[in-house]
Amino acid sequence: MRAPGPAQRRRRRTGERLFFLLCLASVLVPLAMLATLIGDVVLDGAGRLSWEFLRGTPSRRASAAGIWPALIGSLTLIGLTALLAVPVGVAAAVYLEEYGRRSRMAGIIEVNIANLAGVPSIIYGLLGLEVFVRLFGMGSTVVAGACTLALLVLPVVIMASREALRTAPDALREGAVALGATRWQAIRQVVLPLALPGILTGAILAVARALGETAPLIVVGAVVFITFTPDLGSQYTALPIQIFNWVSMPQKAFLDNAAAAIVVLLVVLLLLSSTAIFLRNKYQARL
Repeated sequence: MRAPGPAQRRRRRTGERLFFLLCLASVLVPLAMLATLIGDVVLDGAGRLSWEFLRGTPSRRASAAGIWPALIGSLTLIGLTALLAVPVGVAAAVYLEEYGRRSRMAGIIEVNIANLAGVPSIIYGLLGLEVFVRLFGMGSTVVAGACTLALLVLPVVIMASREALRTAPDALREGAVALGATRWQAIRQVVLPLALPGILTGAILAVARALGETAPLIVVGAVVFITFTPDLGSQYTALPIQIFNWVSMPQKAFLDNAAAAIVVLLVVLLLLSSTAIFLRNKYQARL
């Protein structure tokens, strides 16, 4: 085979540069659009961000409105969603990855999990309305909303946990069993500690996705106007619901309130993402 000539090498270098520039543009253009949108929201909502706005309750006067019930409702929903979805998701991942790798039942479950991960969130809202609100008689409460969101994020938690479990080498499993450990002891004391950083990261990011969901909460009965701090058995609202309500208002002042609430929601999402990164780095360093 003959070596490429100078003209062919120049064409190759030109093609590589064009491909590099195309890849760079595909990264920078979305980032620039995202920065523009976030900057516009911050500028619109900066004037309303204050302690009174955070601690206030909804009002028909935009200048007196706040987000405290919606903020507490969102945090409560996310906490309950994590308590429901993460243990079940990790247990399902352990079964599929450690016990049922080659079984027909595991294959059927895997296909269904992959399909459920792509189902629109509104479908989960309809399922939650029929099962949790009506069949189980939970009503339009925080618990019903959290159960619905747990179903929404459960496929993502399972897939993320399975990927984390796969990072543990098979040699460590075999070595633990060879030293006399049972299969469960090998999983609990060897595999799970190694996979814990990935499991925590995937679970927190999956639960953070539920923080911005609006459609399923509307379907299961979240209200847009409450003036009290919700508890587990009461009616509730959430930040996405409150933002949706304010955006639908014609007055400019309510749009500024919505922008300020979006900033608060973004800060909560960033805190969750930062927590995931911190826990991953912490446990990776310990391992």
